[in-house]
Amino acid sequence: MSATPAHRVSTGERINHELPGHLERELGARGIRLTRQRRVLLQVMDTARRHLDADEILQRAQKLDPRVTRVTVYRTLDLLKRHGLIDELDLLHLRGDRHFYESHGPRDHIHVACIRCGKVREFESELYEQLKSQISRDCGIEITVTRTEVGGLCADCRKPR
Repeated sequence: MSATPAHRVSTGERINHELPGHLERELGARGIRLTRQRRVLLQVMDTARRHLDADEILQRAQKLDPRVTRVTVYRTLDLLKRHGLIDELDLLHLRGDRHFYESHGPRDHIHVACIRCGKVREFESELYEQLKSQISRDCGIEITVTRTEVGGLCADCRKPR
């Protein structure tokens, strides 16, 4: 077993992310031009402790550099997706058509969402890794992308009112 625990569960924050600077290093290694605005957006993405949508990314970026535009946000998100550095999530469409973005962490994880209050937690487990290995073997596929979402009612939302 690796140095990570057999399983971990967040309380709402992201538990599976890379160290700040990861996205900038990855794009730089690919020879992609890093403008000031792009660097600001990468900083916002790298340091996010929860799942952010494009508007939240824009708001946070504009606090660091008011010249960051909505167009730059969407172009940068598209660039990061094309290079496989971030995932675009709909999180069970809990907030309508909004999509959320997260950088890849060292391990795959499951998003667990309350369908009433919208709280999203992350769950990672050695059992999930074993299941992916079995799927890979049984289906003869090299898995390069996984997205798993589970929805239900959290403990707070199940309490009688």
